[in-house]
Amino acid sequence: MTALLLAAEDVNVAQNVAFGIIAFIMIVAALRVVTTNNIVHAALWLVVVLAGVAAQYILAAAEFVAVSQVLVYIGAVMVLFLFGIMLTRAQIGSEKGLNNKSWALGIPVALLLLGLMAYVIVDAYEDTVLPDRGPTPTEALSDQFLSIYFIPFIALSFVLLAAAIGAIVLARKD
Repeated sequence: MTALLLAAEDVNVAQNVAFGIIAFIMIVAALRVVTTNNIVHAALWLVVVLAGVAAQYILAAAEFVAVSQVLVYIGAVMVLFLFGIMLTRAQIGSEKGLNNKSWALGIPVALLLLGLMAYVIVDAYEDTVLPDRGPTPTEALSDQFLSIYFIPFIALSFVLLAAAIGAIVLARKD
């Protein structure tokens, strides 16, 4: 009985609730990525999924990885996706021919893979407890990166964004 009480004291309920809420939002957004008929909306739903990943990293006390997730994936990759959509002259709005005719076959395959992955993870890590982490070398790097070099880095990203938008305006002839 005391073992159960000690285990219950180690559980951070607020962190678990936040994980559940963020995971639910990520699942809904991921489903919207693959079910929407508007390609721009799909890209924006993907931003929500990637922001959820960054939030999960924050819950795991990996702030540097979370900031890197936001800067690299949301800031750079998604901007490239949206620029690619704009430059290819894709139809802005609903498109009916985006879905594959065999999409229903993917649902049982995805559920089978989910079950297999869950079984393998539970079988491999049944009662494993992660050790308490100590300071890592990335903390010193993140402290330096997010302190004195943060403002110049953000300013440079805006300059690059302005240059990319200018290139698109010059290249696109409507």
